[in-house]
Amino acid sequence: MRNSRRLALGASILATVALAGTAGGGALVSAQEEPVFIVGSDGFYESALVGEIYAQALEAEGYSVDRGGLAIGARPARLAAYDSGQINLMPEYVGFGLSYLTSGEDVDEAIAAITPSGNTDADVAALQEVFDLRGIASTILAPSAGEDTNAAVVRADTAEEFGLSTMSDLAAVQDDLRFGLPPDCESNAPCRVALEETYGITWPPANLETLPPCGAEMAVALEGNAIDVAWLCSTQPVIAQNGWLVLADDQESQPRGNLVPVVRNDVLEQVDGGAEAIAAILDPVSAALTTDVLTELGVRVAVDQEDHDDVAAEFLASLAG
Repeated sequence: MRNSRRLALGASILATVALAGTAGGGALVSAQEEPVFIVGSDGFYESALVGEIYAQALEAEGYSVDRGGLAIGARPARLAAYDSGQINLMPEYVGFGLSYLTSGEDVDEAIAAITPSGNTDADVAALQEVFDLRGIASTILAPSAGEDTNAAVVRADTAEEFGLSTMSDLAAVQDDLRFGLPPDCESNAPCRVALEETYGITWPPANLETLPPCGAEMAVALEGNAIDVAWLCSTQPVIAQNGWLVLADDQESQPRGNLVPVVRNDVLEQVDGGAEAIAAILDPVSAALTTDVLTELGVRVAVDQEDHDDVAAEFLASLAG
């Protein structure tokens, strides 16, 4: 997620992660007699599920796994835990992570000069370069086949009434629409810059509701006609369930949303075979995570309320079969 993904961070999770990280930095891992993969993720359902999939895939090959950082919170909390060594393996949305790490007033000039390209492989290489420049020795593994990106979503009746099929169509009718946008949209380049500079939406929109992205509140507002344009996540199950329309990002304003495993080198150095051994486990998993699969798995955890560990186990079993 991206820059705009935000969910509440449970106190119990914080306590768990705080205890896990008391050794700080690489010492946390190096103090172990064997490599221990401490998995972390953002707080929303998809990131936590993919983190659980990574964890079970590694456990199946005999590696020790600590889930203390799963659902740790939004990207700033997750990256802080990763930087300090409280977690050492995490899923990242490649283009959105790259956009986040290369923006901000306190970013080093060399890092700020790196920008998302819109090409997944190029952005994976750029993300690797950013971690190298930040001085946090890490390895970026292969990206998932599918992606989950930001999506401007409208109801079918709205699309028909205003003739909407692309994000470019919004500008001409923007004052007649109620926009549901995340709280950080103004400071979030893939949100405000895309809307204002790329698609000609006046900032702020004349009719604006600030709502948490990619969650139930935004979806309920769209379903109940409280808003007409919702900033959702493209694999969010509710979109297909309600027959809503994802407006085409015809100017390609959004970063690539492929997921990549990011692993600290201090744990990889303890693995017999190093990064190649872990890539041999996680690369096939990523290859199987197509957009359709991400959406299907999301329905099971976010709508059907199945346990993350059960969904992850069945997904991995399907690969083995």
